[in-house]
Amino acid sequence: MIDVAVLLCAGSSMRLRPLTDDRPKCLIDVGGETILGRAERLLVSAGVREIIVATGYREEAVRAALAVSRAKVTFCHNPDFARTQNAVSLHACAREVAQRAFFKLDGDVLFDEEILPRLLREKAPLSVAIERRDDLGDEEMKVITEGAEIRSFGKHLDPARSAGESIGIEAVSEGASALLFEALADAVRTSRTDLYYEDVYGELVARGLSARAVDVSDLAWIEIDTADDLARARRWMTGGRLTRSA
Repeated sequence: MIDVAVLLCAGSSMRLRPLTDDRPKCLIDVGGETILGRAERLLVSAGVREIIVATGYREEAVRAALAVSRAKVTFCHNPDFARTQNAVSLHACAREVAQRAFFKLDGDVLFDEEILPRLLREKAPLSVAIERRDDLGDEEMKVITEGAEIRSFGKHLDPARSAGESIGIEAVSEGASALLFEALADAVRTSRTDLYYEDVYGELVARGLSARAVDVSDLAWIEIDTADDLARARRWMTGGRLTRSA
């Protein structure tokens, strides 16, 4: 059982303005609830009792939105969110995570509730939700696998060699948590603040950490980056594709 989750909600979401002029995109309504509100609900339903939120842009709005929660909520601010990548936001949560096992979720992903227990069943040091697909491009965070073992992470990977896309939801074991935050601290200390957290995962895999691809291709999920993504997400919510536990 994992009872801690980290949500990365620091970005400024320029591509969704003016909707994000006064709020981060995790607070956009997608069908009666916000992206963040839905994630909080599904996490609590999955047994999470503590949610750690990495904040940056419009932190006060995120705090207000989570003023009432069934979980303990802690906020970890990345003051350099506009100049750094999400590895820095995850690193900001190190003290609160305190090397415990945790779920890590990107704050702009809507997902089927079954993804969380599926990750738990893998029982790997690092379990990564993957959509296996053959139409990958330059923007997707890709993985190369050998069986279920992930050998490489990165946007730079050759799409033809990649098994699929990492959707932004992982389960990190207690042992892997300690290694991950050590590697994140090293990245920040050496000014590699342009790294995605997946780049750090890749470095750990190269050093021998076992990361397992958990196939969620049969489950609905969507990352909301653009107005088209948002429109699709709202259609899915209205049509019931993502409302199994609503």
